[in-house]
Amino acid sequence: MHTPAVIDHIVKWLTAYLDESGMKGFVVGVSGGIDSAVTSTLCAMTGYPVKVLNMPICQAADQVSRAATHVQWLTARYPTVEGVRVDLTPVFESLKRALPEAIQDDLSMANTRSRLRMLTLYGFSTHHRLLVAGTGNKVEDFGVGFYTKYGDGGVDLSPIADLMKSEVYILAEAMGIVDDIIQAPPTDGLWSDNRSDESQIGATYDELEWAMAFEAGNGDETSLDSRQREVLGIFRRFNRINRHKMVPIPVCTIPTRFKQTKD
Repeated sequence: MHTPAVIDHIVKWLTAYLDESGMKGFVVGVSGGIDSAVTSTLCAMTGYPVKVLNMPICQAADQVSRAATHVQWLTARYPTVEGVRVDLTPVFESLKRALPEAIQDDLSMANTRSRLRMLTLYGFSTHHRLLVAGTGNKVEDFGVGFYTKYGDGGVDLSPIADLMKSEVYILAEAMGIVDDIIQAPPTDGLWSDNRSDESQIGATYDELEWAMAFEAGNGDETSLDSRQREVLGIFRRFNRINRHKMVPIPVCTIPTRFKQTKD
């Protein structure tokens, strides 16, 4: 990959999109992970105003600390960047008290955390006239659908969604992202036990990239070993059950004959 050219291309794309939109800048939620670190840095490189939001919700201390470290690193290098911390834990706890206990399973509440962050991002977006920049990579957004519908999937534009996870790491190294962020195990930070992405999915991002490429190339399954077949099954399952996130919302099209009035 021609890394400097890729970085330059994304920055120019962000700039052109922003200019066309009539908005004033970008807002990005930073989690202490590599995707949000790269995305926020790319936005900062446009020279336009960028607000980076650290939004802990019952968060592990190391995740909050990495996000804060990235905000400090970014604001020290780019004068148009402003870091904002919004502690959403009290909001989340209040919502838990308001919701029926019967619906508060682990998955529904994990997704609720993500959607609270989306609401917060769009609060800043609306007031300051900023575009919400998504942080999903290609494997998450178009391979396994590993994001929350109307949560971290609710964005205005996706700067790194055509990059594999491995390519995001290459950009991070080239841009000098803090090493603690690069070395940290990927996690969505939505679970009380702080489980990693790999433990949730059952495969590493490298394995998922392989499976995504295998599917695109219509490979020969007879040549696969047992682990490869297992990973391919995992990829296909996630792709199937999360397909609704990756396609436009279904619209019930009414036949013209039903709309025509009789003479």
